[in-house]
Amino acid sequence: MLIVGPPGAGKGTQASRITSGYGIPDISTGDIFRANIKNKTELGQQVKAIVDAGDYVPDSLTNELVTGRLAEDDAKGGFLLDGYPRTLEQVKYLDELLGSDGEKLDAVIQLVADREEIVARLTKRAREQGRADDSEEAIRYRQEVYVRETSPLIEVYRERGLLVEVDGLGPVDEVAGRICTALAERGILPLTGTGESVA
Repeated sequence: MLIVGPPGAGKGTQASRITSGYGIPDISTGDIFRANIKNKTELGQQVKAIVDAGDYVPDSLTNELVTGRLAEDDAKGGFLLDGYPRTLEQVKYLDELLGSDGEKLDAVIQLVADREEIVARLTKRAREQGRADDSEEAIRYRQEVYVRETSPLIEVYRERGLLVEVDGLGPVDEVAGRICTALAERGILPLTGTGESVA
């Protein structure tokens, strides 16, 4: 499975809920990058140099890191990808990677939230936490980047019938319940002990 949602929609919180409820790892590209940098792997050194220069990590390197992570034992029974794929090239790569093992995605969870409400929430949080660099302008810009970057991907997954749109606003438990219900409607159920693969 994949999870997507605008900054401030609670994606990280919901990803944790999903992974514990379904017994699958939350695989975030940001976490993969940080782990490789921390462990000073060859790929991690490449990522560090790119990030330090203020550039985006290229698809080829991101794909290689994700491939390595999906090959780990805990991802054999399914996974939740967060932050990947981000480009149509990465979508194609992921399709090929999963297809080579006879696997495919089961669902793409999209947390949908009103932009103005998110901006208000994040602006308030930035003020409360004294984060002067997190201005309303910066928050709005990140929202625009999210829409611009993810719209093509969301359309691909919508056309494939994989998109599960869930209202991301409201209490954490309520949103988690909506996700669980939407997945159950597709036959994707929380841990049952059957060992079914969820990708």
